[in-house]
Order: sequence, then C-alpha cells, then structure tokens
Amino acid sequence: MRHIWIIIAIAVLASCEKTEDEKAAPLMQCIEQLYSEGKYHEVLDSIVSLRDKHPRAVESRKRALAIWQEASLKNAQEDIAKTDSALQATLEQIERTSDLYTANMLRAKRDSLKARYEAMCGVVRIIHVKQNEGKDSVNINKE
Repeated sequence: MRHIWIIIAIAVLASCEKTEDEKAAPLMQCIEQLYSEGKYHEVLDSIVSLRDKHPRAVESRKRALAIWQEASLKNAQEDIAKTDSALQATLEQIERTSDLYTANMLRAKRDSLKARYEAMCGVVRIIHVKQNEGKDSVNINKE
C-alpha cells in the first residue's frame, strides 16, 4: 500500500512540471515584442535560440515559424529599399562624372547593387511562395 502512495506522489509531482511550450512562453513573448518593435535581426536570432533551447515546444515553434517568415520578409524588403536607394544614387553619380576610371568603378558598383537587388527580390518571392504553401497546408489539414 505504501508503494502505491509513493507512485501517486511521483505522478502528481511529474504532472505539475511545465510543458515545453510553457517553458518557451517567455521567449515567445520576447520574440513577439521584438517583432512589434521592428527589430527583425534580433527576432531571427531569438527564434534560433528558441529552437535550440526548446526543441520539443511544438506549438511555440509553429508560431515562431510564421514570425520567422514575416521577419525575414520585412528584413528583405528593408534591404531592397536601401539597395534601390544606393543604386539610384550610383546611377546619378555615373551621369555626373567625367573621369573614366571613376565612371568604371561606379559601373562596377552599379552592377553589384543590381545583383544584390535582384537576389533580394528573389528572396521575397520565395518567402511569399513558402507563406502560401503554409496557408495551403493549413487548409488541407482542416478538411
């Protein structure tokens, strides 16, 4: 009889332990706060930390994936805007310069900025595709 009480006590204590999602909740709140503040690099770093510290927090990781995609998208869009501004400024400099060496260096910079711009646009397209795939899988799972 005594063994039964010990087993019950152990079971009760074990059931009081927090789930992985409950343990991950403070970090998820931090991630959501950083996202609302527009600190997208920190959001991505925090999500990596969440994945490392709480690999079994399934629901938290699902929410973090959606935030990851949104933060990556915002990051890429900001990068596109900065790259486009730098590209426009470089094009204006090319028009204004008469020195052949400087013009050639600016053209190399222009080509680099164009490649970066196109790459970041590709990243945005891929993120949109992944987000739409996620929506489709959610709809499939609900049916």
